[in-house]
Amino acid sequence: LVNGEPATLGLRRALIIYIDHRFEVITRRTQFQLSKARERAHILEGLRIALEFLDEVIQLIRNSESADAARTGLMERFGLSQVQAQAILDMQLRRLAALERQRIEDEYQEIMSRIAYYEDLLAHPEKIRALIREDILMLREKFGDERRTRIAYDANGSLNDEDLIANDNVFISYSAGAYIKRMKAEVFRAQGRGGRGIKGMATRDEDTVISLLFARNLDYILFFTNTGRVYSSRVYELPEGSRTSRGAHTANVLNLQPNETVSTMMIVPDFDQAEYITLLTRLGRIKRMELSAFSNIRASGLIAMNLDENDSLDWARLTHGDEEFIIASRNGKALRFHEDNVRPMGRTAAGVMAMRLLDDDEIVSIDVVKPDHELLVVHSRGWGKRVSLDEYNAKGRYTQGNWTTDHRRLEEVGPVVAARVVHPQDQITIMTSNGIVLRTPVHGISRMGRATRGVRIVNLQGDDAVAALAVITHEDLTRGVDGGTEDETLAGESTLNVNGAGGNGTVEVDGAGMVVSGEIDEIIDDELDEIDPAAPEAESETV
Repeated sequence: LVNGEPATLGLRRALIIYIDHRFEVITRRTQFQLSKARERAHILEGLRIALEFLDEVIQLIRNSESADAARTGLMERFGLSQVQAQAILDMQLRRLAALERQRIEDEYQEIMSRIAYYEDLLAHPEKIRALIREDILMLREKFGDERRTRIAYDANGSLNDEDLIANDNVFISYSAGAYIKRMKAEVFRAQGRGGRGIKGMATRDEDTVISLLFARNLDYILFFTNTGRVYSSRVYELPEGSRTSRGAHTANVLNLQPNETVSTMMIVPDFDQAEYITLLTRLGRIKRMELSAFSNIRASGLIAMNLDENDSLDWARLTHGDEEFIIASRNGKALRFHEDNVRPMGRTAAGVMAMRLLDDDEIVSIDVVKPDHELLVVHSRGWGKRVSLDEYNAKGRYTQGNWTTDHRRLEEVGPVVAARVVHPQDQITIMTSNGIVLRTPVHGISRMGRATRGVRIVNLQGDDAVAALAVITHEDLTRGVDGGTEDETLAGESTLNVNGAGGNGTVEVDGAGMVVSGEIDEIIDDELDEIDPAAPEAESETV
């Protein structure tokens, strides 16, 4: 803007306008400084008169009936202004000392010199321009370092959005009301087993967070829906929200069909990181297909799996073709089998049955078996344990599997909420239906036999219940899950996964049909009740 109007400027014209602006600024500044200096000199002149006739001034003030009378007397006797007379009345007695009197005289002489300088500067515009030149030279001396960028005249290629986006760690939350947002990763801090947690989610308009995912900005994210379709996006394209924001509705993010909702999400850092993707429904139907089939998904989505009526696609896992699955059910069964039991299929295939479910039982989670890992089983009433994966013998597909809890005490400890493959150095985050969040290291949870109820992991109040479980792998912890660096590349499979969302960076609706109460954005770190992670396990009930 030039004089309040937009204008296109050449380099010479821009420099002239800048110099004129600096000239006006220095002129106004000098006029202001001159005005203040004259005001101070006026007061000092009055003080000099008072010090010259000190005895007479003191006698006049002592004989006056009031301060107003003294001020009037000073003005009439010595020809002072009201400001000067008031300054004399306000002068402290200590300023009558010889040293203070000299300081007043020195200040007056300095003020008069400054007044002469300001008047001379305003009277000679060429001196103002010389001052502008000195200021510019000073800026060059202070900030004139070497260029930090390189001008490449022979550069090839083009710049895209990914080149300008920092590959930071983020959390992605998804609510029952279909609102999604991307948050910075500084959310949770660890506590010891048996802690009461922190207030992490507060109900807002009856909406609840049901999914939580840890990812990097440049990762791909696959959205699987209840109707068996899949959509794709980059993580940085998701709306960013603060801890107090609600996020954006998925209808504004994805081109969903009527009555279609997101049921599970999967992070894919690179489509070459795995050969296969395995899908599992709530009623136990499983399907394996090549991951490359999802590398180029159009905006309207693709069919990932044909579903039966009343079934929904709730889990997705990445594998390399030579791994084993372990599936857990709500009523405490666990089945381990090799992925070869599920042949690769096309996108439109309906899949095969994975586990034989009895009565009203349903799947709560699926995970990939890993070396040096264990199975963490968590019940709705806060009980849980670690179990060696060796206790689960590999069986054929579509069998009942083994008990993974003391089924005779299932009513006491509640149904299984999640069964996750974890490493002792991992950490877990437990979220309850009343909005409490507890993060604790896995090694603080007792390792026990397969057919036991376990120990109390979280103390629940009233009718509160465990609603979801998230795992932060030790690989992610070493990368800095609470912040990380921009240069790191997520080469591994795991991410922060909500209950039912196993390794390979996946997350989905809670496997037990329960939801987390409230918004994850209400985490209050200063209310964290720190518990010693090394607390003795004797304090917990075990069987």
